[in-house]
Amino acid sequence: MDGAIEEPLHKDYYKVLEVDYDASDDNIKLNYRRLALKWHPDKHKGEDDVTAKFQEINEAYKILSDPITRLEYDFSGCYEVNQYTAREYLSRFKGMILTCNGLGIEHSSKWARHLREWEPH
Repeated sequence: MDGAIEEPLHKDYYKVLEVDYDASDDNIKLNYRRLALKWHPDKHKGEDDVTAKFQEINEAYKILSDPITRLEYDFSGCYEVNQYTAREYLSRFKGMILTCNGLGIEHSSKWARHLREWEPH
């Protein structure tokens, strides 16, 4: 390797918006607004990396603010285990882990509903 940092295959939109994986819609919206104001290109004239960061924040919000696209992202999003600490991994996948083991939690209802759709009838 030439020492370059490898980009992950998938973006972790929860990390982009600096929210927990089970964040409420309100928390996602609040963090989006805070970060959008902080990274708005008008505040950082001429800095290309700021524009890229702002676009990434908008992309993350677009996915996580819509319940359907958020659920789809949760099922097909970032699963590269080496990107997470143990705490982040358990937080990210607790709904799926508990639902698959029959334990269920309040936020796992979206997992359970989606899993039922995939069960053979």
